[in-house]
Parts: sequence; C-alpha cells; structure tokens
Amino acid sequence: MERTLILCKPDCVSRNLVGTVLDRFERAGLSIAATKMLRLTPALLTEHYSHLADRPFFPEIVAFMQSQPVVAVILSGDNAVAKVRELLGPTDSRKAPKGTLRGDFGTGSMENIAHASDSVENAELEVKRFFRADEIPA
Repeated sequence: MERTLILCKPDCVSRNLVGTVLDRFERAGLSIAATKMLRLTPALLTEHYSHLADRPFFPEIVAFMQSQPVVAVILSGDNAVAKVRELLGPTDSRKAPKGTLRGDFGTGSMENIAHASDSVENAELEVKRFFRADEIPA
C-alpha cells in the first residue's frame, strides 16, 4: 500500500473543484488518508520547490501558491504515486489529454489543478513536509 501527496492548488480551490478532484481519485480506487486546508509560507514553498529556486519563474510559483489556501491530501492505495500522476496527466494542462484532471480542468503549466508527488521516495518526504505525525490517522 503506497501513499502519496497531492496539493489541490489555488486554481482548484478558487474554482470549487476540490470535491471533483478527490472524487476522481476515490473512484479510481484510492483512499483519502488525511486532508487539510492551509496557507503556504514562503519558507515551506522554498523547501518544497527547492529544485526550481534558481529558475526565473520561481517568484511566480511562490506568488501563485500563496494567492489562496491549498488543500493538502494524502492518498493511499496500490501504486498510488503512478495512479495519481496518470489521473492528473502531464504538468502542462494544455498538453494533457481530455479525461485527465489537468486536461479537463487545468488552464496552463502552473494553473494545473494539483501538485503530485513524482516518486514513492518524494511522496514520503512530502507527506512529512505538509503533515505532522499526529495529523495522520494510524
């Protein structure tokens, strides 16, 4: 049983799509292990997007991710990381096929509905980054 993290991004929250997104994951056989709404701090975003910190668009990412609260969700299930990424589609929503979450609801490469962990190892790091141990049911 794998677990993975998704962040329903500000565009997802502002467009009232969180329930739709979570429903698709649940219908695909994934379970919600924990969820919470939060405002992301610059420090947390710098840690989370450290691999992009030297890119010219980094300030845009920080501004976008702080523009509204996000909904952080731990999903669990068989092959959760790969299944979530398949359901979301490519990062750039304009290239995502219809039927994927990004293809159906995303509008760009940043406004792409959700962040998803890209590996089992990163999923565990991200779960710990966004959730305290006492926020995750045993």
